[in-house]
Parts: sequence; structure tokens; C-alpha cells
Amino acid sequence: MSNPATEAVSLQELREQWLRAWPRALEAWSHYLQLRPPKLCVSAAEAAMEGLEDSFAMIRLQDQSVVVDLCAVRASDIEQFPVEVLAHEIGHHVLAPATLTDHARILARMRKALPTLEGHAPYVANLYTDLLINDRLQRSAQLRMAEIYRRLKVTHRSSVWRLYVRIYEMLWALPQGSLGSGPKLTDNMEGDAWLGARVIRHFARERLDGAGRFAALILPYLVEDAAANALSVLWHDTRQAGKGGQPGGLTEIEPDEERAAVHPANDPELSDVSTGLPPAEVERQAPARGQARQPYEYGEILRAAGVASSDHELAIRYYKERATTQLIPFPSRQAPVGTDPLPEGIEPWDVGESLDRIDWFQSVLVSPKVVAGLSTVQRVWGTEDGDEPKRVPLDLDLYVDSSGSMPDPSRILSYPALAGTILCLSALRAGARVKATLWSGKLQVRKTAGFVRDEHAIMEVLTGYLGGGTQFPIHELRETYREVAAPDRSRHILIISDDGVSTMFEPDEQGQPGWQIAREALARAGGGGTLLLNLPENWESATIKHLALKVALQTIRRARDEGGWQVHRVANWEELTAFARAFSRMKYTSL
Repeated sequence: MSNPATEAVSLQELREQWLRAWPRALEAWSHYLQLRPPKLCVSAAEAAMEGLEDSFAMIRLQDQSVVVDLCAVRASDIEQFPVEVLAHEIGHHVLAPATLTDHARILARMRKALPTLEGHAPYVANLYTDLLINDRLQRSAQLRMAEIYRRLKVTHRSSVWRLYVRIYEMLWALPQGSLGSGPKLTDNMEGDAWLGARVIRHFARERLDGAGRFAALILPYLVEDAAANALSVLWHDTRQAGKGGQPGGLTEIEPDEERAAVHPANDPELSDVSTGLPPAEVERQAPARGQARQPYEYGEILRAAGVASSDHELAIRYYKERATTQLIPFPSRQAPVGTDPLPEGIEPWDVGESLDRIDWFQSVLVSPKVVAGLSTVQRVWGTEDGDEPKRVPLDLDLYVDSSGSMPDPSRILSYPALAGTILCLSALRAGARVKATLWSGKLQVRKTAGFVRDEHAIMEVLTGYLGGGTQFPIHELRETYREVAAPDRSRHILIISDDGVSTMFEPDEQGQPGWQIAREALARAGGGGTLLLNLPENWESATIKHLALKVALQTIRRARDEGGWQVHRVANWEELTAFARAFSRMKYTSL
């Protein structure tokens, strides 16, 4: 039996050997490459603390980390290959996937090529990027990558694994079976291995374009292994690659995602077969279609990349990214002539006052040895009239319908949530405050703590879902403006709904008419009110036969004609974002 103390010393020595190999591993890529030293774990517990399991190494793209479990290295009989293993992990940082965004983009393409087996995209992506890295290191850096595969103790050889190592054998002109591809392969597998090797070489510089093709090649073998319960995920070193990160640019579907999910045998870029389609270079130059992913697809891609977040947090990321490119100049009002600060002198600063009021330069002039409360002074400021009028943004009081007729923003794209996000982020950018209220039934309400500038708190409300009956919570409007005689800043009340907004004018639980509550709220808000509604095209016509709808539309027309509300109709929810973008121009150019 081995002595634990001797074993620990041996692992420490191994750690020192691997640390000394780090500079040579960096030089395999570039003499100028700099990367933080690897975290070499000498116990399973230490590796688990780093999140490393089911592999002897891993990377994290967010902090550019390389983590190695030396115990697992020893068990795999590859402790004599520090440069090769470390250079491989460095390759994930500098070659494939290199960035968290490209990691997610590779996964998005592979998911398109793996129908019904999208959950295996992270494993397939790991195989693909490993092939790209190892082929570069074996051929260009003359490292012993092939020898590692000879040493690895693979006891379970699935069809995917056999195809995978056969691709290496073809890339490096090695005899069949020399790396563990097993007995003689079928003609189909031999042909697929040749296609796989061609994908790796052909798309070595266009790694994103090769991702979907490689996944399409692997798909039949994944199906075979899954059916036989023989799929074994080995040495997945990019499983946690996205941990702690936040990739961008994933809400839009890229034009070539669908096209790239083609089996290499049917790919005109890899064969002489003409398909009659325009060259790939022409298609790449075409403008993007602008088609957006659904929130659930966005979340699945991020989870596959190793980004651990709840559905709600992923929905917040999704709508913020969708809204960022559509922000508007938020409306403001002209206030009296603005004032400019005017310094008027200094006075003593005493303990208990705010630290940021201390004028440190003047305090040092008073005494080189600064003593709080004795030699500390603060600047006194006055004001003088400026040259230009001051612009004060309107605060936004937003109410978004979240009844059962509305989609769940975390699953399906919700245009009310997207329009609300555009308006709220635009308001915050302009310096305004926002009160966001999500509503369904009279008592089904989720809201911010008053008018706030906390972006995350606002987004938590907008991306939530209630899914109950439709009844506007008129008591919320009543309580918001009951005690407000004259707000310090004008507020605009904006309600996003459909014909269900007519319930807003029904009496509250105290018997007070909704008409009166709405009228008083508009008067005290001082910034007007808008009903942004998804209504039928003939909503102003008297020919509507459905009685409940007819009554609701009559109420909405009365709100416009007598109640002081601006009513903006949209024909579908997609038009909400167009309204949000035109919000300031449509209503507030004269304020």
C-alpha cells in the first residue's frame, strides 16, 4: 500500500514539473502569448472546488483559466505530457472557441444540426474544437498529441469515439486502429471519418462554418449510441467554459446557421457537386435576415455554454440585448433656465458630514497633516443662471398586461415585454425614473418599489409572468397618485394591453368609479397618459357584433374622447416595438 505522505510529495513534485512546462506550452502558440498560470490541483477535493469533474483538465473563458487535476492525469497515464496537455488547454483560449461568444455561436450552429439531440451539442462542440487544436499542435508545433491518445485508457469505445479517433488517424496518416479506433470499420464509418478529416482541414480558419457540418456528420452515431445506451462523454474540458460569463450577440439568428447545418457529403464546399446555389462568399455578403431567437432557445444555448442562470435571469439578458439597439431619445420637458455651479469659498468640514464633501487640496493647504474635524475644509457652492434652458425628462409610470392571453416572456418572445424594456431603458438612459407594474387580475400584481432607477429591479418585473384573468388593478393607480398633489417631475402613464384595458374604468373595491381615479391620476401625473392597445382594425366602427368586445371598445373610445387618454392602436404585437422607437416623436415633440 502506498504511503499517503509519499504520494502527496510526489504530486507536489509533479505540480512543479508541470509549472515549469507552462512557458513551453505557451510558446507552442506564440512567443508573445501571455496567460495566467494554470491551477494545478493535487487532490480531487481541490479539483472539485474549481468545478472540475469527469475530466483531467478544463478551461474557463471568463477569467482565462486553465485547471488541471493531477490525480486524474496520473490515473490516465499521461503525466509525462505536461506541454501537450497544457498547450491543448491554451488552444481553447487562443484558437477554438477562443471567446465565450464564439463558443455560444458554435453551439447554436450545432444545435441546428442535431435535431432531437440538441442536449449533446456541448459534447460534440468539445470534440470538434479538440480536433482543430490537436491537429494544429501535432503538425505545426510537433507536439506528441497522437501519443496521448495511445496512452489514454478508454474502456468504453462508443461509435462516436471510434469515429473521432479514426479522424485523427486520417489527419495524421496513421494506420487504422493505432489510436484506438478498434476493429476494422464499416465502409460508411471509414467514409465519414474521411469527411470529418476534410471538414477539420477545410474549415481550420473558418471554425464557425465547420461546426454545423461536423455536428451533422456525428448525428447518426449519436443516435446509434443513444439507442444502445452506449454514449459515453469523455474528457469534456469545455463543460464549464462559460461559467461567470455573459456572451453577447446571440438573440439574432445568423444568416448562415441553417445553411451550415448540412452533412459534409452534401456540401458543395467540400465536393465538386453543383447545387445551383450562389457561392458561399456571395451569401456571406448578403444582409442578415434579422430573425430573432425565442427566449427559450437563447437560454438553452447559454446553458450549453456553461452559463448557469435561472430562466428569469436569462430572460432579463435576452430582452436587454434585444432592446439595446432600439433605444430612443426619451421625452423631456423644458424647465426654467438652468443654473451653473459657482464656487463661493470654503468652510470647515466636521466629523459626521459626508466624506465626499471634503476638499482635500484645500485641506492640505491649511495643514500638511490632515486631522479630520480640525484641518479639513469643504467647498461652498452657489449657483448662477446658465445660458440654456434645462431639459427635465418625464418619469415613466408603466403598466404591462400579463394576463393569460399574453405569452410568458421567458419562453416565447413577448412584444409587450420588449416594448416595455425599450421604453424603460431609454428612460433610465435619459435620467428619468421608472415605476414598472406587471398586472393580470385585480390582486395579481408585481411592481417595483415606487419610481426607481434600478435597472435590474425594473427588468425583473417586466420579464415576469402572471397568466391569470384580465382585470386592471385600478387601486394601484389610485394609491400611486392619491398623495401626490404635485410631483417633483412630471410623469407619463403608459398602459400596454388589449381590449381588456376597459376594466380599468370599473369601480374599485371601495366603490369609487374608475373614471374618477383615472382622471385624477392623469391630472396629478402632469405628463399625460397613453393606452397602447392591440385592437382590431375596425375598433372605432359601430358594426362589431360581439357584445363584450363592443362594450369594451366603446369604453376605450370614451377614454380617448372624454377621459384625456391618448389611444394608440397596434395591429399586432410586433408593432409595439415600432411604437416604442417612435414614442418621443409621436407624442412629445411639443412638450
